Amino acid sequence: MRLTVMGTGYLGAVHAACMADIGHDVLGVDVDARRIALLGEGRTPFFEPGLQETLAGGVRSGRLRFTTSAREAAEFGEVHFVCVGTPQKEGSQAADLRFVDAVVEGLVPHLRRPCLIVGKSTVPAGTTARLAMRVDALAAAGADVEVAWNPEFLREGHAVEDTLRPDRIVAGVSSAGADAVLREVYAPMLRAGVPYISTDPATAELVKVAANSFLATKISFINAMAEVCEAAGADVATLADALGHDTRIGRRFLSAGLGFGGGCLPKDIRAFMARAGELGVGDSVAFLHQVDEINGRQRRRAADLARDMIGGDFAGRRVAVLGATFKPDSDDVRDSPALAVAAAVHREGAAVRLYDPQGIENARSVLPRIEYVHDVPKACEDAELVLHLTEWSEFRRIDPAALAASVSVPRILDARNALDAALWRSAGWTVRALGRPAPPALPNQQAPASTAAVYSSDVG
Repeated sequence: MRLTVMGTGYLGAVHAACMADIGHDVLGVDVDARRIALLGEGRTPFFEPGLQETLAGGVRSGRLRFTTSAREAAEFGEVHFVCVGTPQKEGSQAADLRFVDAVVEGLVPHLRRPCLIVGKSTVPAGTTARLAMRVDALAAAGADVEVAWNPEFLREGHAVEDTLRPDRIVAGVSSAGADAVLREVYAPMLRAGVPYISTDPATAELVKVAANSFLATKISFINAMAEVCEAAGADVATLADALGHDTRIGRRFLSAGLGFGGGCLPKDIRAFMARAGELGVGDSVAFLHQVDEINGRQRRRAADLARDMIGGDFAGRRVAVLGATFKPDSDDVRDSPALAVAAAVHREGAAVRLYDPQGIENARSVLPRIEYVHDVPKACEDAELVLHLTEWSEFRRIDPAALAASVSVPRILDARNALDAALWRSAGWTVRALGRPAPPALPNQQAPASTAAVYSSDVG
């Protein structure tokens, strides 16, 4: 089939490359000429495992091209996927749909034959119906244009795999014809047994925001339990393991730490609350306010524990930060908990040196006043405290005995509960983590004066 992908950011670039990979002829469209030129050369504008190879293969095969022309897209495509961003509206919790609207306004007047517009962006319930009315007003006489919604469920760091081998496909359609078109688009996945859920557009729109809200709730729940564990002297990691064995609950997304960030979960739960309020059912999702608050509180709690570990004052202290991105296997620093903690520590006077495997340049554009380096030993050189803030596999492979030779004081805050604390302690490190008690001092063992606050603190 001939498909266009309107918007070539994170979602669009992945979708375009993967649709070409399964055999469709794809035209990627964007107003950013520099990005289009880069993609047209088969090069990715951001880091995502597997995307570079998939993109380059599509360009080499001739099945994948890119343009800035909406007119060319209208002439080319049978199906037009809308993959633009829906950020949080300035001064409001609601989703900003101006980029979605701009695609419709720019594309539809050029359409001259039957086609299907398929939204993949995360939008409030009712968006498809509103856009369908606008399409009817803009379409040329005789052009049969229908609107459907097919939400994405991509995880950054796994987006190519999630597109080519999704755990489900949701199609929000208003006719059997639109349903048949989407089944043809995703025929290779359906032959592989991927569940296909055909429903109305409003349900499809809600599936995405409901899924993100549920995941955010699960993450904030275990982080709330981490606070309770700290007060009770309990261990949140063991608690999570015990809960995870309950098949009704499961272990995934039950790891206490800095909480969620990125370009999806934070703004999506806020937009969901805003839309529910517009629909008159705001009380039904009022709990999401607390989910959002708990998530933000984790960043403050990490900074508080770090301050306690270093003696109560960051001024003039050397702090190493491992991680800037909101999650591993990505270069995305949007609403990154790691970068928020690094910024807080720096504001309190610490000399911060940061390393991240992929996110340094993006982090520098957001937080330019700290020092960035390109390996772990350099970041930790003469550090009085190390903050582990993004759970990259590279950091889990660190030899703590070797790294101890680089630091001034072997102290680490594992804000992601991802390191082997026993291994680090056996190498002479003081290790703390959110929701886990500090190990008691051995008999006749006196804590160094610089770390006494760690043992007396009731935080962490």
